[in-house]
Amino acid sequence: MREQKYSIKNQESFELKDIFECGQCFRWNEQQDGSYTGVIKNAVINVKKEDNVITFVGKCEEDIQELVENYFDLNTNYQEIKEKLSKIDKYMENSIIYGAGIRILNQDLWETIISFIISANNNIPRIKGIIERLSKKYGKEIEWEGNKYYTFPTAEQLKDVTVKEYRELGLGFRDIRLYETTKMILNKEVDIEQLKNNEDTYEVRNELLKLSGVGPKVADCILLFSDLKRFDVFPIDVWVRRVINELYIKEEIEEKVSKTKIEKLADEKFGKLKGLAQQYLFYWRREN
Repeated sequence: MREQKYSIKNQESFELKDIFECGQCFRWNEQQDGSYTGVIKNAVINVKKEDNVITFVGKCEEDIQELVENYFDLNTNYQEIKEKLSKIDKYMENSIIYGAGIRILNQDLWETIISFIISANNNIPRIKGIIERLSKKYGKEIEWEGNKYYTFPTAEQLKDVTVKEYRELGLGFRDIRLYETTKMILNKEVDIEQLKNNEDTYEVRNELLKLSGVGPKVADCILLFSDLKRFDVFPIDVWVRRVINELYIKEEIEEKVSKTKIEKLADEKFGKLKGLAQQYLFYWRREN
């Protein structure tokens, strides 16, 4: 591993807060200077934006440029996507103005599966704490600039972990879910490498739903936020139900709005870009 640096100028649709605080990832932490440091696979990376220059510096095995271009999805034209979505209505336009710097990360599929199982009925500080403890205990240590970081443990590294050991990390009812899902993936009951080669989102979603602790919302988050990169899903949580009801459906009792009704509206309004539409609306509503 070696320390590397890479900078880009005038990158549109790239704001650190929008990317790291929009609910898609749990391993990035803001630093005193406003930059963010996180772990990507076997690398520790710090990202800083000053004026129009974004600088990536860190310790990694592979080429840093290749790593960050893939992870931060730098080859996708977000300006084009935002222009299309902004034309839908004023709500979509306003949410895009608010979250203009969002990019959907290409996170490792295995890590995303486990992270979003942990996220079920949980809050972000707790999710981050559990993932950090899991990584510290079972991942690989990387020292950089006087600090210790830990890679997210592979399925192989978790193969002998017991339900009790998961519980000791503060997982609560999710302990058995992690245990069972790890076994299923190791036994290839769900072959996550094959999922990456399957272009049918519906089929991939059904495979993910076989995993312990993966319901419809978690499956959709995995599809959207991992390197499966499917923009044609629409994760629905309390914030999404709220914003869709307030803006479009307008039922008196929000809790009575069915997922079917929301999904139908999302399909009709946003089409194959509904995953991104969801993220802009979610971030806008939650932050305001």
